[in-house]
Amino acid sequence: MVDFARSPRSTLGVEWELALLDGGSLDLTPAAEVLLTDVAERAPEFEKQIVGEMLTNTIELVTGVHSTVSGVADDLAASMGALRRLTEDRGIELMSAGTHPFAQWQSQEVRAKDRYLELVDRTQWWGRNMLIFGVHVHVGIDSRDKVLPIVNALLAYVPHLQALSASSPFWGGTDTGYASNRAMMFQQLPTAGLPFQFEQWVDYEKYVGDMLTTGIIDNINEIRWDIRPAPNWGTVEVRVCDGLPTLEEITAITALVQCLVDDLSARLDAGETLPTMPDWFHDENKWRAARYGMDAIIIEDAEADERLVTECLTDEIARLTPIAERLGCADELNSITSIIDRGVPYQRLQNVFKTSDSLTEVTRSLISDLRTSYI
Repeated sequence: MVDFARSPRSTLGVEWELALLDGGSLDLTPAAEVLLTDVAERAPEFEKQIVGEMLTNTIELVTGVHSTVSGVADDLAASMGALRRLTEDRGIELMSAGTHPFAQWQSQEVRAKDRYLELVDRTQWWGRNMLIFGVHVHVGIDSRDKVLPIVNALLAYVPHLQALSASSPFWGGTDTGYASNRAMMFQQLPTAGLPFQFEQWVDYEKYVGDMLTTGIIDNINEIRWDIRPAPNWGTVEVRVCDGLPTLEEITAITALVQCLVDDLSARLDAGETLPTMPDWFHDENKWRAARYGMDAIIIEDAEADERLVTECLTDEIARLTPIAERLGCADELNSITSIIDRGVPYQRLQNVFKTSDSLTEVTRSLISDLRTSYI
């Protein structure tokens, strides 16, 4: 049995991965361990909010449980402020994007934790290549019976979230031609990528049991789907998004995810059967959004109707605005419109590169975006 810890409906938690950069070269720097020691000694009240990740060049900000997006924003801003005081003392800069524009994967260090070392030992070249950063949004689900229908229905919104958050056109000093190269990289790991569509919880339990029995995973957290049940927390976890450069973009995406999940939950309460699409449509949509970003033409429904993702986003914002007003995140949801107008992350990065022909300047723009977004 896989027990699911029920949570209050539509409560929120966010995980935001940040890259640590040398203040001089702007390359990644393996400073996580020394910073975590600094947190323990100088800011112990933030030890649960400022944590390590797989690579020593990464720090993750983890919020508590909140009922509103504004609560998430305040939580992240407080953690960021505490972290910033420590990084500035050590000459370290911070940025968030799906990838660092020019850092080389061969130079990065894996944290000396068994689960990370085992992952790299098993996956070898692909595991060592996971020089990527993301944002994860948890939304509380008040009944286990809702979890899989919501996960299955949310798959239709992977391209919306992927295009809106795409921030990794450059990888290892190369212009990849993708809006989100991170999306393509991450799915190379075993158990990563889009989830399977299960109709009943017992089918999901059978899958988890088979994975454990055959040694593919040692614990349920090693199922690294783009959208997954998080049974220990009683949430659905949306892991689609690239690292986001600004707090405004974090809150906008969080509002969109909260509204989508709350809407699907309400529709289930009303006795509705949520719409689904074939897996091959979802696979195609993810690729299109990763490749073309906001210019992607996506498949909208099981009848294979297609539209530009920006048109779909505009309609979704209008449809979800009454839900956002009830949840208290209408301003954050509607900020998506202004984000699109000025350029989503990958577009801004491409524009900096066109102007400067310098990936160092692209990196500098990410540092500036983050620094000015929460002060």
